[in-house]
Amino acid sequence: MKLLVIGSGGREHALAWRLAKTTGLQKVYVAPGNAGTARESRLENIHLTDPHALADFATEQKIHLTVVGPEAPLAAGIVNVFRARGLKIFGPTSEAAQLESSKDFAKRFMFRHNIPTARFATFSDRDAALAYVDRQGAPIVVKADGLAAGKGVVVATSLAEAHDAIHQMLPPECAAKGNDDPPAQVVIEEFLEGEEASFIVMVDGTNVLPLASSQDHKRISDGDTGPNTGGMGAYSPAPVVTPEVHARVMREIILPTVRGMAADGMPYTGFLYAGLMVGRNGSVKTIEFNCRLGDPETQPIMMRLKSDLLPLLEHAVAGRLNLVEATWDRRVALGVVLAAANYPGKPRTGDLISGLPPSTEDSHVFHAGTAERDGRIVTSGGRVLCVTTLSDNVKRAQRRAYELIAGIHFDGMQYRRDIGHRAVSR
Repeated sequence: MKLLVIGSGGREHALAWRLAKTTGLQKVYVAPGNAGTARESRLENIHLTDPHALADFATEQKIHLTVVGPEAPLAAGIVNVFRARGLKIFGPTSEAAQLESSKDFAKRFMFRHNIPTARFATFSDRDAALAYVDRQGAPIVVKADGLAAGKGVVVATSLAEAHDAIHQMLPPECAAKGNDDPPAQVVIEEFLEGEEASFIVMVDGTNVLPLASSQDHKRISDGDTGPNTGGMGAYSPAPVVTPEVHARVMREIILPTVRGMAADGMPYTGFLYAGLMVGRNGSVKTIEFNCRLGDPETQPIMMRLKSDLLPLLEHAVAGRLNLVEATWDRRVALGVVLAAANYPGKPRTGDLISGLPPSTEDSHVFHAGTAERDGRIVTSGGRVLCVTTLSDNVKRAQRRAYELIAGIHFDGMQYRRDIGHRAVSR
């Protein structure tokens, strides 16, 4: 049996690594993969990214099932292409993926189906957006409407910061676009207070299987300061997601979303990620939806998963998620991202990576922005590695992760030193 994982980041490395543990599996292909997946046992990189070429490959190799990691190929319709060819693939169609590919679509969907979220307004006119911000005041949240790899969000603490974000997201040249191109848009939202958490589920169109809870760290610097990133680390489980909060999220957000997408003629299949804001009183609101697993949440979640992943995926593709359950390691998993110089701006690439530790039963270094050059591993993206550990509690998982990081080096390496701090302080 052969499987295919599409993507090149840490999320895809973790998915392929977990799938490679499946009994009776011949190989997991990763397209295009990275230097980490190239060196894993039973994994093989293939340098394909075009959806039709990938469908041809899946047909030729008799791929049993394909899993899509990143949002871009989902938004581009890779699931539509595979399904048209009769190929098994887990992920949402391009229509359903609008929950992530258009923040305006997602906000309108949530309001239409009474799913709790922040108040919002959408603008393609820069002057109108600036005037709206002036009326609302700060703090306020400014989001680019399309895909932005987790970085198209500015939580503005002042009007000047909000104005700057709008000027960047709606530059003057937007008005000069041709008629065939949709205008650039920004979604401006009220600022929500509380604690963030990541709530990820598998969906088969009707049934839902929740995965372990997790918490991401979006800001670049310690103490949750500095600009937003794609994620500088994560841990699982998230203490803020109590059994009561879990039940509320399922009742008020997840199930209404699945039912709403079906009612709107876009049945949702695939991983569904709800970014949550949990209030002090246990209330929940949806910050955003992602149409795939989170990164770096996937790395600790896959470390904790005790069930075989493949049967869960098979049941999801067959519309039978109601017949399976996932089992989880009771221990805490924690991952710390090592990022390249200049990230989250334009990252420097080509720096030699040294000191990578061997994997153990309770630790693994998942690669993201890495490549091989002359037999050596070098940086090739913004988020380079995710050092992930499993231990009895958050403090021990933290200690182990930072011990491993102490031996790793590449020029310009930057990372947060407080991943998991919210759980430690509870």
